[in-house]
Amino acid sequence: MDKKLQQFLTGRIWLREHTPFPPEVIDAHIDSGHIHLKPGIITHTHNFFFWQLKKSFCNRCHNTNQHLFHTFDCARCNQKCTYCRHCIRMGRVSSCSELLLWDKHHARGANAHIFDWSGQLTPLQQKASEELLTSVQQNKSHLLHAVCGAGKTELLFPSIFASLQEGKRVCVAAPRTDVILELFPRFQKVFPKTNIHALYGSAPDQDGFAELVLATTHQLYRFENTFDVVFVDEADAFPYYADETLRRAVTKATKKNAAIHYVTATPTKSLKTTNQSVLSRRYHGHDLPVPTYSALWGYTRKLKKGKIPTKLQQWIEDKTKNNIPFLVFLPTIEMLENFPENLPRVHAEHPDRKEIVMQLREKKIPGLLTTTILERGITIENVHVAVVGAEQKIFTSSALIQISGRVGRSFKYPDGDIVFFHHGITHEMDKAKAAIEGWNKE
Repeated sequence: MDKKLQQFLTGRIWLREHTPFPPEVIDAHIDSGHIHLKPGIITHTHNFFFWQLKKSFCNRCHNTNQHLFHTFDCARCNQKCTYCRHCIRMGRVSSCSELLLWDKHHARGANAHIFDWSGQLTPLQQKASEELLTSVQQNKSHLLHAVCGAGKTELLFPSIFASLQEGKRVCVAAPRTDVILELFPRFQKVFPKTNIHALYGSAPDQDGFAELVLATTHQLYRFENTFDVVFVDEADAFPYYADETLRRAVTKATKKNAAIHYVTATPTKSLKTTNQSVLSRRYHGHDLPVPTYSALWGYTRKLKKGKIPTKLQQWIEDKTKNNIPFLVFLPTIEMLENFPENLPRVHAEHPDRKEIVMQLREKKIPGLLTTTILERGITIENVHVAVVGAEQKIFTSSALIQISGRVGRSFKYPDGDIVFFHHGITHEMDKAKAAIEGWNKE
């Protein structure tokens, strides 16, 4: 038995042609019964009197939306083949594709974990952390509802460490790559003896059997019946809340009857469970910065002409002059790319997003322009924030709350500007502001 292959495939459902092992090694393990094969796509035909209805199912992402399947003349099997368009970015899965699952003698971790964290939880944090740990130990779903900057990640540490000590495999999933990139070095520092993998689009290859996996929810399409304990961070974020197959992927990756735990500052109604902890204060005890409104009439017309509205220009110049890092959130990629100021800018498909954010964190650049891709999972000391076009539909109340939550996160700089530049005040803006003020009153 090939140990590296065992470590790689344990818990995974993997497209055969993408497996980084020689075909003869794969064949030998199929013959020995160590690897079980599944067809990529299953299609059933239903007969209704004089017509037929075909229904396809993707064994990797569990897609059932028939509009996302396409039939073509396949050169590989020389037949009519159906493939799934829903998960095609991970490599095409079609009717003649083979998915590999490890079926015998699953890999196990070294179980020599160390909890290396010298931080101190506040009484409120300690209470919430203990409640979460109780739910994890009782295998009951739990919602950790905590304001932005409350120290949610630190509250997970005891539950994760207890699970690892029991030999359980743990996953922390999040919809956004930026969240995983932010969490990975922190978890490596806290659990220095634990093999941790960070999985996201274009992630580098990582060796060994991962006892703790940090993954975007998309990456969980590639897992099946794997994790004993799962935490979903920012579970209300797009695209997770809007994509049923992503929610199904989390369930598919979790072992049968294992509970799933949720962590967010802005939970949807569907996330609320009987077991939940509410954390209404940040770890440093200061109030959340409350957004201010600033009218920016006709900003779209001015920006299209290559002119920055005066108020916004003054705000950017003030932050630059005083060496205060800043983020300017814009509603569309088009507006981002055409913004006249010579500032770095990032969006979801930007290849250097990670490096540019790091430059801002290290104060190598004064600020940057961004879409809502950075509304979550990013902590930059003393950052100030402006939202341009806060009245536009993409800026929902939860998005505006999360964006506001980037400000004042550090003990040294607990305050800062959060400005909603707008062409008319919306209900979503008022709802976000009222929620933040409500937290402060609590």
